[in-house]
Amino acid sequence: MTIDKSMLIGQLLQVDDLIAPILMRAGMHCLGCPASQGESLEEACMVHGIDCDTLVSQINEILAGK
Repeated sequence: MTIDKSMLIGQLLQVDDLIAPILMRAGMHCLGCPASQGESLEEACMVHGIDCDTLVSQINEILAGK
């Protein structure tokens, strides 16, 4: 499965167990927060000052190599 920046954080966490540690390393330490579950990856990146396109590429590369 390929992820994109419009996906909700809650959806992403269900796609693969590797995604949560990737997001945590990127600086998203609020994954357990109920509000974050309904936030898109793009919105979360904006709040945390993270380049969303780069993060999406990194996640997809890791998932593709699995």
